[in-house]
Amino acid sequence: MGFSIKQMNKYKYIIISLFLLLTTSCGIFRHDKKISLNENQKLDNTSVFIDGCKEKILGNYDKAVIHFLSCIKTDPDNAAALYELAGIYYVQKKNNEAIAFIKKAVKIEPENVWYRQLYAELLVTKKEYKDATAIYEMLAKAHPENMEYYFDWALGYLYSAKYTEAIDVYNIIEQKIGVSEDISIQKEKIYLQQNKFGKAVEEIQKLINAYPSETSYYNYLASLYISNNMTQEAYDVYQKIIKIDPDNANVHLSLADYYRIKGEKEKSYEELKLAFSNVNLDIDSKVKILLSYYALTENSNDLKEQAYTLIDLLIKTHPAEAKAYSVYGDFFYRDKKITEAKDQYLKVLSLDSSRYAVWEQLLLIESELNNNTALENESKRAIELFPEQAGLYLFNGAANYVLKKYDEAILSLNKGITLVVYNDNLLKQFYAYLGDAYYARQDIKEAFSFYDKVLEIDPQNAYILNNYSYYLSLRGEDLDKAEKMAKKAVDLNPDISAYLDTYAWVLYKQGKYGEAETWINKAIETGGSSDPDIMEHLGDVMFKLGQIEKAVDNWKKAKEKGKGSDLLNKKINDRKLYE
Repeated sequence: MGFSIKQMNKYKYIIISLFLLLTTSCGIFRHDKKISLNENQKLDNTSVFIDGCKEKILGNYDKAVIHFLSCIKTDPDNAAALYELAGIYYVQKKNNEAIAFIKKAVKIEPENVWYRQLYAELLVTKKEYKDATAIYEMLAKAHPENMEYYFDWALGYLYSAKYTEAIDVYNIIEQKIGVSEDISIQKEKIYLQQNKFGKAVEEIQKLINAYPSETSYYNYLASLYISNNMTQEAYDVYQKIIKIDPDNANVHLSLADYYRIKGEKEKSYEELKLAFSNVNLDIDSKVKILLSYYALTENSNDLKEQAYTLIDLLIKTHPAEAKAYSVYGDFFYRDKKITEAKDQYLKVLSLDSSRYAVWEQLLLIESELNNNTALENESKRAIELFPEQAGLYLFNGAANYVLKKYDEAILSLNKGITLVVYNDNLLKQFYAYLGDAYYARQDIKEAFSFYDKVLEIDPQNAYILNNYSYYLSLRGEDLDKAEKMAKKAVDLNPDISAYLDTYAWVLYKQGKYGEAETWINKAIETGGSSDPDIMEHLGDVMFKLGQIEKAVDNWKKAKEKGKGSDLLNKKINDRKLYE
């Protein structure tokens, strides 16, 4: 059940203690005791009690307990000390000890409401609901002006699953304070628990009669009808809401659900449009609906069209809200409308530049569109706003690398790498770009050291295996290592012509021309015939195999496909291999 349960305030007993000390400290000790104390003993015991209260206020419960125990050792019938001990043990969840002390305190001073209230709360923790309810009933009848006791009394019955008795107590409260939302809703829930639907409806109708202009109660009633398949009755209530409050946006959401349940999809959509056109419906509610559309529109063009119409209405009613454009961007990006998505994300950031996730998405789009100048500028601005976000430096470094600003790329990448924490995937991307940037700057030692770092994290990184082995082969260095890496890249990606070409080229540099021919032909078979570098490499291999005509023929094909190496024209003209 959805009944509310009153929580215990752990500072309650501290406040009570101060109150007792400041206002009734003398009265606490005016009871006749079984052990007679002289005046000095009474003063000493009072001093010990006060010290205990001070320690409790400071949160030194163990010290406070020592003082209070000392009090009852001197005076076993010191109800105030017993009460304080019970309160501390309650806070410490030592409920058995707490009950033992509070039970004795109540026996000594049965009329003390604080003692009885704590006793009842502790009984509830032990699920002794009958005894707790009896105490609350006694308190309510003894103090009819205190509504809290009546609510506790009703709650005791709810704990005991005595719903009819709880209803009776709520009726008493209602007679005292009038019709209220809390009581009516609680009674409505009880009636539904008892399968008394008619009674539940009566309670909500009572609220409506008491507050006829409060449309939320009508909506509550309509929801009751919907849950009981009384759709016509729900529809009639919705019409009353519209009559009372024509600008009520929520009623159109309710009607949209109503028509959806009835299977009238077009009417449901029309109600959604009315809701989205209403400025009184908050943007978060609208965005929540659009998020449900996001999943539903993956494979439905009709629903997708509806979603975009609703987004247009969202922007018309909330033109200054960044999240409206953010939703638009997300839909465009999902539907591979990259440029349109970019435009929306730029609008978001013009309204609210603090949205890091949007910056990241924008930079990703610039990267996909190869807009490296924009990527460099926008990532720089994002870094100014979010200097602790490592990913932004990666975007900036990558953009500068492509723009051949190698020094700037290295500077940015080295800054970003210091911000990477427990993220090997991000770390290896930094290492890879640093390797490429240092190689482009002809700092070979640094470049190769960063490639080694990538492979330490990810030995199966085919991109690095391929590039690293190719660069080694170009320099004629460590060719055995290059061969192993190139072969591993090919094994991982047997259908990528560039990787096949690299492996063939390493074999070529090793003087294994026959094997090189085999692998470079595989590269051509997998799409390499359109690549001028691969065709030129085939010509070089054929020349080494003594097949001059085939070599020249492939060099010419390379020239037809593109630029090739700086020596390509000389090779063709002289019919000779230059390396």
